[in-house]
Amino acid sequence: MNPSTDWPYPFWVAHRGAGKLAPENTLAAFRLGAQHGYRMFECDVKLSADGVPFLLHDDTLERTTNGQGTAGDLPWSELARLDAGSWHSRGFAGEPIPTFEHIARWCLANGHLLDIEIKPTPGQEAETGRVVAEAAARWWKQAAVLPLLTSFRPEALHAAQQAAPHLPRGLLLDTLWSGWEGAAQQLGCVAIICKHTLWDSPLVAQVKAMGMRCLSYTVNDLAVAQKLVQWGIDGMVTDAVDRFAPAKTGLV
Repeated sequence: MNPSTDWPYPFWVAHRGAGKLAPENTLAAFRLGAQHGYRMFECDVKLSADGVPFLLHDDTLERTTNGQGTAGDLPWSELARLDAGSWHSRGFAGEPIPTFEHIARWCLANGHLLDIEIKPTPGQEAETGRVVAEAAARWWKQAAVLPLLTSFRPEALHAAQQAAPHLPRGLLLDTLWSGWEGAAQQLGCVAIICKHTLWDSPLVAQVKAMGMRCLSYTVNDLAVAQKLVQWGIDGMVTDAVDRFAPAKTGLV
């Protein structure tokens, strides 16, 4: 992919499926986001103890499931039995944690696109990057548009690069740490995805001069979105799927 001429992704990306309107990183959230017109979704993928990639943001289970402890320490057979919906609201009680394959097949069947954040359990950066990239390459083998692999962890992106170099990659930043520019270039990234408070006009210009696209997370405020659009941002991840019109750029 040449980021300067070819960018197949929509401007708006639904955060963890449907933002805060449904239990994050569940199939129910993806379905709700799609009902609001979104056709690209962000999700977090990590590995179970027996190597099954599945969707979960946190290292631990307590916030978004009825489980306890570090998710990556449990086999998929135990994770699959957890309730990942009741914490959000009664209407989603019993919603399970989905496997990465489950979400991939749903997206492919419905023509939706995916921003896959590789979210390794600490110490499993390289293994998670490799497994997720290999799985994505296998499932999207015949797809017209490939998924975007992103991570805050360069080690995970490097492993993904080694495993499936043809899959586009993006470096996530919550701070502008020393050396991020060189890391992004060495990783062959097509995009930089920054926390929205980091962006300004000079940074947008710098990233575009590097031949990369500029994406922002998590943009839930109209005034923030409008400012980012003025600076030339290329895409935004949002929780506000009920307020931002996904077919438009920076507008409700």
